[in-house]
Amino acid sequence: MAILCSKNTICRHLFRSKCLFLLVFIVSCSPPEDPIKCSSNKSTCTITNSYGMFPDRSVCKAANVSYPTSEQELISVVSMATIAKRKMKVATRFSHSIPKLVCPDGEDGLLISTKYLNKILRVDAQAMTITVESGVTLRQIIEGATKAALALPYTPYWWGLTIGGLMGTGAHGSTLFSNGSSVHDYVVELRIVSPGSAEDGYAKVRVLNETHQDLLAAKVSLGVLGVISQVTLKLQPLFKRSITYQMKGDLDLADEALRFGRQHEFADINWYPSQRKAIYRIDDRVSSNTSGNGLYDYTPFRSTLTATLAIIRTTEENQESTNDANGKCIGAMLVTSTLRNSAFGLTNNGILFTGYPVIGFQNRLQSSGTCLDSPQDKLITACSWDSRIKGEFFHQTTFTIGLSVVKNFIEDVQKLVALEPKSLCGLELYNGILMRYVKASSAYLGKQEDSIDFDISYYRSKDPMTPRLYEDILEEIEQMAVFKYGGLPHWGKNRNLVFEGVIKKYKNAGKFIKIKEKYDSLGLFSSEWTDQVLGLKGGVNIVKDGCALEGLCICSQDIHCAPSKGYLCRPGKIYPDARVCTRISSKRLI
Repeated sequence: MAILCSKNTICRHLFRSKCLFLLVFIVSCSPPEDPIKCSSNKSTCTITNSYGMFPDRSVCKAANVSYPTSEQELISVVSMATIAKRKMKVATRFSHSIPKLVCPDGEDGLLISTKYLNKILRVDAQAMTITVESGVTLRQIIEGATKAALALPYTPYWWGLTIGGLMGTGAHGSTLFSNGSSVHDYVVELRIVSPGSAEDGYAKVRVLNETHQDLLAAKVSLGVLGVISQVTLKLQPLFKRSITYQMKGDLDLADEALRFGRQHEFADINWYPSQRKAIYRIDDRVSSNTSGNGLYDYTPFRSTLTATLAIIRTTEENQESTNDANGKCIGAMLVTSTLRNSAFGLTNNGILFTGYPVIGFQNRLQSSGTCLDSPQDKLITACSWDSRIKGEFFHQTTFTIGLSVVKNFIEDVQKLVALEPKSLCGLELYNGILMRYVKASSAYLGKQEDSIDFDISYYRSKDPMTPRLYEDILEEIEQMAVFKYGGLPHWGKNRNLVFEGVIKKYKNAGKFIKIKEKYDSLGLFSSEWTDQVLGLKGGVNIVKDGCALEGLCICSQDIHCAPSKGYLCRPGKIYPDARVCTRISSKRLI
């Protein structure tokens, strides 16, 4: 039978560290805890994400949690919950999605964790496929494929994601080649368990392959169709890559970004707008006979001394409280130069970086995340975003803008920086704006056209009523991207306002809704949040005092900002339709 955790049982593209001590190499740390906990007094179970906070800072509760260890146990769990008409939500081992996709409605729901659905079932070397359970991590997939001299060609850069979570949120790497960078577009078959009728035993198992139109809904499902139990991915023969990072000025970035993704298979760009620079990742396949055994152990994904992280966080809090833009700019330049000088964690032989290009096999270069798998050390070290320590605490805004308009968007951001040159130093402390290439997808909730994905992390206060330094600039970029240029959100990231009315941007949204109704007519895998995002129940904005500071709303009144601290609701500087929280004073920040 499935492992059932009752209320009284203790039942958890990541992110760029702003650590000023990025060359501290620690080999042991405390891995993240389970995101699901149940209280000892039998009151309730709770779930959070790996950052310890949802966008609205709410606590998501459930009555209990089940940990199935096989598809048969999963079927039993779904069947029993369906009979009782209980709300259900799927949870993953590390819970890296920022929005409330894992939250069931009310406090009587059931959490279904895929933590123990973690087996590689088979690798077919002749067909070049791998079949895994939905709780298998990207790292496991990479390792399993490598044993058969195969590779998943395009992946996110963080290997702590599960295949179920990857598909639920449309996670991706960077390419305009082949089928594109979205992992779901390499799925050739999956098995999904949904609520069923009495004739089905109250749980229905569907096997979807490339001949089934329903696969186009299940490939990016937001978790509302049921629980994916197994996934089969199409692989390629193992190959080598050659990587070189090149820094340039950003004067021609708007034009160069359009060309660069067509020139290099694994291209991406880190953009530092306030420094007026960009680092281009020149990354292509090379012959497997090419010499080199390079390794990518991305520096901010390694474990870090928690004392160091606390100092860094305190420093940024002080800079925020004193409006120290200069301090942030100095820190940003130090972070950028340190990462650049350390080749972002690349080594030519797994030990030392001796120069570009770094050449190695795909499995050693495509993804990393070594802070996850170290032994317990009482939190002397940790992943930099671990919510149990004083470390990184940030907002993340991630949107995808079509290649047809991306030049204009980049130029608009540059215009804002020209008006406020120091305004984006804060996000450069988190290694700037990561620009990744994505292709149009056949998935109903996938990317609608060839695009560039802009991934932005930036300071978040522990106090939801405290505005950020240059609050208005980041809000204007966010609104400009989503509303002026029709940007699509990353389903697993972002603040509430980015999801407002989003479903209207997907031409096949109606088909997705019909399949959702077919698979789960009672809405047991849906919640208020997913219904709002899908346009079935009101909007996602939460209008209250200070709501614009957290991205819970777009301000329409001064009270939505922080008037007592001098932040009032005003039009954007170059996008007048934006409404942003602007600091009003006789003298602008210096």
